Amino acid sequence: MVDVAAVDFTYDKLHASFPAQIRPTGKRKSKRFKGLYPPESSLALTIPASPFTLCRMAGMPLILISPSIEKRGVEFHDLSVSLSVKYGNAVLQAGGIPVTAPATTDRQTLAEMVRRVQGVLLTGGDDINPDLYARNLPRAVRRTVGITPDGGGRDLRELMLIDETFRQRKPLLAICRGHQLLNIALGGGLIADIRRQVPGALNHQRLDRANELVHEVSLTNGSLLARIISKRILGVNSSHHQAVLQPAEPLMAVARARDGIVEAMELKSDAARRMPFLLSVQFHPERLTEKHAEHRAIFLRFVRACAQKSKT
Repeated sequence: MVDVAAVDFTYDKLHASFPAQIRPTGKRKSKRFKGLYPPESSLALTIPASPFTLCRMAGMPLILISPSIEKRGVEFHDLSVSLSVKYGNAVLQAGGIPVTAPATTDRQTLAEMVRRVQGVLLTGGDDINPDLYARNLPRAVRRTVGITPDGGGRDLRELMLIDETFRQRKPLLAICRGHQLLNIALGGGLIADIRRQVPGALNHQRLDRANELVHEVSLTNGSLLARIISKRILGVNSSHHQAVLQPAEPLMAVARARDGIVEAMELKSDAARRMPFLLSVQFHPERLTEKHAEHRAIFLRFVRACAQKSKT
């Protein structure tokens, strides 16, 4: 487990808490992708962009978004990436340019992707492989937990993205599954199934009302999230059956539902000073931005941090 508050975020120290199978071997080298594209002189631009458009886009930060994996895609019914348009729309609405991460577990490729963008967004989707956080789940609970259609490849890819985001000190917004995986990456665990493991819990699987506010969460006074929305109570949607058990040591819970479920986390103050922006939320603000200014504000603050990172 990483003591983020006590380290300088160098790569060698940070990655020590990650599963052994995603750690690189040998010396880490930064390689540029050469020879993939023809010389610039051979590319003919047939659709000129206006000076206004070019100027505006030049100031828009690139946000790397990690997609889900589905077993049968639309085109050839094979393994495919899947991403709700609401993530990209929320980033665009806030002034960023969304870029979908490739479905690869090649560390050098993912490190280069993180280097080229100004921020990283982890999304929701499938369950996380329980072997990453609890190998001895009761059989009844274990039956409720699946793994990604790519056999856990998405878990490894996103653990690498988290690792690289910390190492390169890029802004990070983690949503739902991303919120949970961030906790695992830094040494924490999960509640594998809320209904079976938290007696008296709210119904957090409200997929029938994914675009609506279904319950409220209480925010920690003075937290980043509380400052962003300028409120102590936030209405949220809810579409999950797993949750953060206890925040990993570098993190702190800054929002909870009335049943105690952790709904948002941030870095503790000492560690927070070393990252330009980090916020993880269990709910889905990207599905609420059109009707609710508080959720739109989350993306506005994240993209603003990404834009500031592009200037450094």
